[in-house]
Amino acid sequence: MYNENKGGDAMSLTIGEKIKVILNRQGSTIADLAEKLGQSRQNLTNKLTRDNLSEKEVREIADKLGCQYECIFTLPNGDRI
Repeated sequence: MYNENKGGDAMSLTIGEKIKVILNRQGSTIADLAEKLGQSRQNLTNKLTRDNLSEKEVREIADKLGCQYECIFTLPNGDRI
């Protein structure tokens, strides 16, 4: 489970915070990720700070970071979407 500098539960982090933790653990920066995504560091920083990312963008970020990303809703009947 999440235990970065502040400690806490990974589920309580925003997507932007989770991405920053991954970058930190990989010894990478927002600028490095922005370059891989073909966008400016400032634009990516703003999106991460505002937590203003589409699921498509999060999937692309996960791919560039070499991570698996899952967003699954499980209905009461057990169906997963």
